[in-house]
Amino acid sequence: MSARVDEFGQPIGPALPDWTPRPHPPRMPMEGRTCRVVPLDAEAHASGLFAAYSAAPDRRTWTYLPDAMPESEAAFRERLEARAASRDPLFHAILDRESGEPLGIASYLRIDAANGVIEVGHLHFGPGLQRTPASTEAMALMMTRAFDALGYRRYEWKCDSLNAPSRAAALRLGFTFEGIFRNATVVKGRSRDTAWFSITDADWPKVRAGFEAWLDPANFDAEGRQQRSLADLRGAAG
Repeated sequence: MSARVDEFGQPIGPALPDWTPRPHPPRMPMEGRTCRVVPLDAEAHASGLFAAYSAAPDRRTWTYLPDAMPESEAAFRERLEARAASRDPLFHAILDRESGEPLGIASYLRIDAANGVIEVGHLHFGPGLQRTPASTEAMALMMTRAFDALGYRRYEWKCDSLNAPSRAAALRLGFTFEGIFRNATVVKGRSRDTAWFSITDADWPKVRAGFEAWLDPANFDAEGRQQRSLADLRGAAG
């Protein structure tokens, strides 16, 4: 709780005397050791992403998304053209560092520059990206841009409250669960309760230290298996 009070003796939040609206995220690549996160380009990425999603054994990764798997690459390309032109959400493709192949999509959205709040969403990882260091590094790169490069104060993650893998991923990445918004939206003709998670600028140094330690090549054995978990290393960061 804040110890500050106004002239009426009412408690008020911390002062932000130097606060200014934050910049809108730029359309610029983010470079990692295992991946690159680049502005979505339908011409460059549609074929590879369609192949990546088509390689999944079934379409379960589409269940909680607002759209369905297109039946053709041409239809998918048309969808990506609209997304690539969007400013909010601002879509990115996640590329394998060595091959350059697109493996998934992520975006910044609900970009509230005036208050320094930004959300990560529209996450859709193909099977070649799921449960890999690149998937974690992609999320770390996007957080690093939001907090360190752009100075945002709050970074959000939201998902269908029934989407157990997404909720687990948010907690693994260092987000704090904030609650459920009941009957928040209608998706594919069904009601959705939305789970809210966040990382604040006060949380970020510890979260960042955890990412840095986990992504260090020394944290992986010769078979690529982690030596210590992300949560363990984040906890060790104090």
